[in-house]
Amino acid sequence: MSPTTDERLRRWRLVLGTGDPELSGADAAMDAALAALYDDRGGERDGGRTGGTGRGTARAGGLGGSAPSVARWLGDIRACFPTSVVQVMQRDAVDRLGLAPLLLEPELLAAAEPDVHLVGTLLSLAEALPETTRRTARAVVRKVVAELEAKLADRTRTVLGGALDRTARTARPRHRDIDWDRTLRANLGTYLPEHRTVVPERLVGRARSARAVRKEVVLCVDQSGSMAASVVYAAVFGAVLASLRTVETRLVVFDTSVVDLTGELADPVDVLLGTRLGGGTDIGRALAHCQARITRPADTVLVLISDLYDGGVRSEPVRRIAAMRAAGVECVVLSALSDEGAPAHDRERAAELAALGVPVFACTPDLFPEVMAAALEKRPLPVPETP
Repeated sequence: MSPTTDERLRRWRLVLGTGDPELSGADAAMDAALAALYDDRGGERDGGRTGGTGRGTARAGGLGGSAPSVARWLGDIRACFPTSVVQVMQRDAVDRLGLAPLLLEPELLAAAEPDVHLVGTLLSLAEALPETTRRTARAVVRKVVAELEAKLADRTRTVLGGALDRTARTARPRHRDIDWDRTLRANLGTYLPEHRTVVPERLVGRARSARAVRKEVVLCVDQSGSMAASVVYAAVFGAVLASLRTVETRLVVFDTSVVDLTGELADPVDVLLGTRLGGGTDIGRALAHCQARITRPADTVLVLISDLYDGGVRSEPVRRIAAMRAAGVECVVLSALSDEGAPAHDRERAAELAALGVPVFACTPDLFPEVMAAALEKRPLPVPETP
């Protein structure tokens, strides 16, 4: 339904200026909350991100310099706007007004709306968090992780469980391993009515033991500052994958050093609090660590999550991935694992990987289970179309 003329006028008043006498009540409160963050009301605003209110240029110091004033503003925007808009405005306040240090105050952190980006900001501040704030920070991280697991875990287990079941079956079973029920259903087209029998052209075997079909998944995640959301989602998916009986999961995060967090996968909160966002990047070093720990290449999927910007030896990542592919490892490279769309990434290196048959693409959390299922079954990946 198209907005009425009055509604269009109301929206323009909220976009264009502060103190409009036509605004009152809830609209006046919304206008004041916007005014505290955005300066140029006549400038272009990003209506797509904020549901019609958008954003302009930051008003330096518009929220004041103290945690109490910012905490009051956070309470105001939560009362005035839906959660999705609140999260965008929080992100703008952190990015544009440099409010990240104020998140070290537990009262301010408790007033914020938890989301993936807030967790990313906390991870970047992890080393600076005072003891009084750590408990609140852990609670924020745990709340976001719980929401993501509730949203993503069941579907991931269902999709990957089906893929693992299919890879566990064989088309050339020994007689004692034939699954007769599935074999009959697979061969109904060859039923001979005159003999009242089915001639099986394709035998279906029972699933082999979990030990025989156990797959290895290695998540190798760039923890540079631009990859914050990807790190959060990778930790959640790593925990879900680790819960699957037939998957052996390893999680490695890196910058210029490499940290193996596989032992923390039972609790993605511990995984995230073990990361340190920011710093340089050495992709080749991280891939070397992963390659040395792969024991069954033909049953292994390596997922590199990185924007491919690298401070290490330029040729090393492509050389490592080529060697792993030659050994039978299924390699997947994601320039991002988030809802943010196609990020900036090293296109030259992406082209080099594509020449090896390894496409580089941004993946949303909703698509990730299908990507992993395809990789486990060694079929073409569901690469999203480039807009």
